[in-house]
Amino acid sequence: MSQNLLADPDAVARVVEAAGPHDLVLEPGAGEGVLTQALAETCGQVVGYEIDPLLAGKLAARTSCDERIRVVRGDFLAARAPREPFAVAGNIHYGITSKIVDWCLRAPALTSATLVTQLEYARKRTGDFGRWSMLTVRTWPWYRWELLDGIGREAFRPVPAVDSAILRIERRTVAPGQAALGQAPPDLPGYRDFVEYGFTGLGGSLHATLRLRHPADRVEAAFATAGVAPDAVVAHVHPDRWRVLYEHLHR
Repeated sequence: MSQNLLADPDAVARVVEAAGPHDLVLEPGAGEGVLTQALAETCGQVVGYEIDPLLAGKLAARTSCDERIRVVRGDFLAARAPREPFAVAGNIHYGITSKIVDWCLRAPALTSATLVTQLEYARKRTGDFGRWSMLTVRTWPWYRWELLDGIGREAFRPVPAVDSAILRIERRTVAPGQAALGQAPPDLPGYRDFVEYGFTGLGGSLHATLRLRHPADRVEAAFATAGVAPDAVVAHVHPDRWRVLYEHLHR
């Protein structure tokens, strides 16, 4: 199925450490079960999804006596998200990274997703290029995106053409910057639409685009409050600044 299997024990250990202990973990693309079995050492229950029937059958037979592991022969993307709190962890197929991330973000009970992705994808989603993607900005009040560690291509079999990284998406239990106050993530009606509109670039810049919908004086005041330059490129605006702009323009 053109999957690059994680074979390096050190890399496996780093993924398990990044994922942390959980009562329930779903693993997309369990493959030969190297990560599956390692996760089972720190987690209560691991449900490994493998679409390749040969790999799934071998893994199911190998772990049949381990009550901590359940192998599902099927597509993770077709799975129904558990109702109880759960995490996702896995070395995922590069070609469906976006679909797996979207699945995770739609799951109400997800607590975190620790995914081995292409290095470029992880850098793009975490602002590591100095630019922020619309998906990251749109979900930032509710999810923390972090690039935790790089994994060289030599850690996989067969060896892929690019390097990988550990991307962690964690549901926030307190609002960004409010940990000391214990404030829960906010309900921000219209925030996602606000971000999507800002990224359209209809005005040529974020400042000009927002002026198409909001009074000029309010946009000027919002940018001044957020500390964002009027000529700032939309993708260069930090997600925290988007929140300030939104709140100032939606009072």
